[in-house]
Amino acid sequence: MGLLVIFIQKVIGQGIGILYGALGEILTEKSGNLNLGIPGMMYMGGIAGLIGAFLYENSTAAPNGLVGVLISFLCAFLCAAFGGLIYSILTITLKANQNVTGLALTTFGVGFGNFFGGSLSKLAGGVGQISVAVTGQAFKTPIPGLSKLGVLGQALFSYGFLTYLGVALAIALALFLNKTRKGLNLRAVGESPATADAAGIPVTAYKYLATCIGGGLSGLGGLYFVMEYSGGTWTNNGFGDRGWLAIALVIFALWKPVGAIWGSLLFGGLYILYLYIPGLSRGSQEIFKALPYVVTIIVLIISSLRKKREHQPPESLGQAYFREER
Repeated sequence: MGLLVIFIQKVIGQGIGILYGALGEILTEKSGNLNLGIPGMMYMGGIAGLIGAFLYENSTAAPNGLVGVLISFLCAFLCAAFGGLIYSILTITLKANQNVTGLALTTFGVGFGNFFGGSLSKLAGGVGQISVAVTGQAFKTPIPGLSKLGVLGQALFSYGFLTYLGVALAIALALFLNKTRKGLNLRAVGESPATADAAGIPVTAYKYLATCIGGGLSGLGGLYFVMEYSGGTWTNNGFGDRGWLAIALVIFALWKPVGAIWGSLLFGGLYILYLYIPGLSRGSQEIFKALPYVVTIIVLIISSLRKKREHQPPESLGQAYFREER
């Protein structure tokens, strides 16, 4: 039973960061933008949150964990949202190729995180990594009382608030997209921007907002990995390929936020499954790490064969919109 609980904890720990990235990409793609810069924005959010917490903790003799959480949360969201703004200006206003822009933004974001992560390490004394213990511990604080409920508490209620916020955001995003006028307008923009524009919907504004907010959400995935998963530490290239798993999760979940919750748990389990299978060679371990991508391809093939419209991406996904002058 103890091994099972530990496995569940590790699965959730791996999955939540991926979930944030997927939610940000789902929101972005619903507007018709294909942002392959999500991995870079996760790095931007992670390092920005760490910088905010570091500067705060080093500016006061008795740092408060709650204040550190608020500062790092805002820094992470705003920095990653700024990455979304860069993408929006290049692809929406300047009509640059979305795929090229997204890949360039990923390269920039990873370099941005590693550069400032290394700079922080030198500022802290050149120890190779930086730690913000007070803020990191605040992020890891579990739900009082519920975490003490034996096996159930350990398996489901022993996590910081970012874990439960990610699930809540997925449900809220699903309700927004399917039950609100603004959400339906956003989906209309993604399906056919020309038709949405003819109906009086401000297409450009919706695209900008969805992409920037989506970038901010993905940045929270980076913040989760740095603060809650790692306890407030930074290691260069520490995210691995989790950003790309987030993009794969969007396809696996068929662009549905609630489906991304279950998908993130599956991806998290598959990603660490090799650790619980003894005797695997290095090559076999890498094959197991690739299982989430294999599952995504299978789901994509099946959904394409079924040809259900709700299982397909927005029709204008990845296409630049040229507004016709009236």
